[in-house]
Amino acid sequence: MTLKFRALAAVMLGTALPLAAAGAAEAPAAAPAPAPPAPAPLAPATVAPERIILNLTADPATEMAVTWRSAPGLSGQVQYAKATSSPDYVKTPKTLAAATDDATFAVREDPAFRAAYHAAVLTGLEPDTVYAYRVGDGTHWSEWLQFHTAAGTNAPFRFIYMGDMQNNILSEASRTLRMAFRHAGDAAFVIHAGDLINRHDSDAEWGEWFASGGFLYAQTPQMPTPGNHEYVKDDSARAGSSINGQWRRQFTLPQNGPAEVPASSETNWYTDYQGLRLISIDSMQVDRDEKARQSIVKWLDGLLAHNPSRWTVLFLHFPLFSSEPDRDNPKVRAALKPLIDKYKVDLVLQGHDHGYARGAIGPDGPSADDAGSTYAVSVAGPKMYGVASLPWAKKSASRTQAYQVIDVSPTTLTYSAFTATGEPLDTVLLNKRAN
Repeated sequence: MTLKFRALAAVMLGTALPLAAAGAAEAPAAAPAPAPPAPAPLAPATVAPERIILNLTADPATEMAVTWRSAPGLSGQVQYAKATSSPDYVKTPKTLAAATDDATFAVREDPAFRAAYHAAVLTGLEPDTVYAYRVGDGTHWSEWLQFHTAAGTNAPFRFIYMGDMQNNILSEASRTLRMAFRHAGDAAFVIHAGDLINRHDSDAEWGEWFASGGFLYAQTPQMPTPGNHEYVKDDSARAGSSINGQWRRQFTLPQNGPAEVPASSETNWYTDYQGLRLISIDSMQVDRDEKARQSIVKWLDGLLAHNPSRWTVLFLHFPLFSSEPDRDNPKVRAALKPLIDKYKVDLVLQGHDHGYARGAIGPDGPSADDAGSTYAVSVAGPKMYGVASLPWAKKSASRTQAYQVIDVSPTTLTYSAFTATGEPLDTVLLNKRAN
């Protein structure tokens, strides 16, 4: 595994107050505005492992990545074994040392927050096999958890697609995620189309996101792509912003993005899972960094031209086609749609617009299902925007928290959307088009 952790610079933001014009008559002193409430103090990272999460690697049949954090100064290790119906698997587990970043960095609630972040990739696993594992420092351990490796064949499977959780994450967005797991608890993985949180540097919000999924994140791989709310103002970056300090510390995602764009490590990535090629596109880089855009387009062209999988799903935060009437992302659309059309990408799953819409679009515009690529925009959290009358959408909905379950087989792909209460919202069946 290449170097996992990187040093990230803290960014200081200031505000300026206007000066009164010289010679202007003095106005009565206004009452000072009330100071914003101070952030609640953060609970320190604990000696017991916390925020445990699985991520797929580029080889999900024989590998699994696990990441967690603990109190500063602690080391990390993983014990794992093939799971059995008896408790005997705990007698002879393998032990793997984790890479540890004993970090001190600025978060919104603490300018010098400290925690140890641990990451490990389990390799040499057997396909289509249940493994049990636990993480810790040799003294303080998590419970034993389980995961299932991908099959080495194009066996049917399902996955969950979540739009922005972002606001009131634990109090209101979590119900959507939890209903998705209740509905599709056998999902192979979950994709998140950006804006997992609202304030990029809020460790409290990240804590809410992890609490929303709890042990489920530690048993079902989570595969996020970043949104604009995962980015922080950074004058030294070509795009004017860079991914926040928690992203690479909290996730261990495939490091197979465009080599010419080091900043895209673990934001642009892909993996092949049982006949499906899943591609994450960092839409912030496509939209705001011309040099990165060119490299990402070249990289994506290669992935689509040399694609061993029958199905292709591309997901990103900024939609190519928006559901909100006053939003548009022409740079993203101009960069990506020619390749989506050329290579007949099956699904394009998006976030950002805080509404629901789904339709098929081909090279010449809106089309029949199976005649073009299927585009969807969805939102999981409570923040809502208006939904326009959309010529491209066969189904749209406003003020609707939703989750999506995608069932994949060698010959069909069924996309189904449901409301946060589990009611059917939308569905479309795609048949595998000939190449």
